[in-house]
Amino acid sequence: MQQSRIGPANEALPDEETLDDAQTYDAVHDVPPLLYDLAARVGRALGARGETLATAESCTGGLIAAAITSVAGSSEWFEAGFVTYANRAKTALLGVLPETLAAHGAVSEATVREMASGARARAATTWAVAVSGIAGPTGGTAHKPVGTVCFAWAGPDGVTAATRHFRGNRAAVRIQTVEWALAALLQLVTPRAQRPPVG
Repeated sequence: MQQSRIGPANEALPDEETLDDAQTYDAVHDVPPLLYDLAARVGRALGARGETLATAESCTGGLIAAAITSVAGSSEWFEAGFVTYANRAKTALLGVLPETLAAHGAVSEATVREMASGARARAATTWAVAVSGIAGPTGGTAHKPVGTVCFAWAGPDGVTAATRHFRGNRAAVRIQTVEWALAALLQLVTPRAQRPPVG
């Protein structure tokens, strides 16, 4: 006789048989459709060129990697995702220099440049994208208000960095960060002749 499993608030969890019979989950609904679409387009561009990608995330906590891995077949071009939330993790896992953090802070283009370069080197990929920001609702300063996010993309031609300021609550800032990280990456990995017109 199978024992009943009890979940939060003493609610019984579904049996394995029920889970097996459940309708197949559609990957398009695993993340917001826009993020899925961007990740799929990045994957097609990388796959066509035989290139690979790694991610290094702080404020998004793995959401970029989640968008990427919601795309079936992403293992062909996505190698690894590093979630380096604490400064010591950025140093230990990605090789961010302590002096960089001391001089510029975790939310800085100097730091995300080193995060992206470290992720690319450690995962041995063609490309890497890194993000670090202040998603809120606390943690902002006059110099770096809530919604400030720094980005870096490392590739064969070097590292590009940028800073954006997003509005909205914590969830909105994180989603916008993923969107912008993937949209900019798509521009970098898509040959200029194949890019859709803007506007």
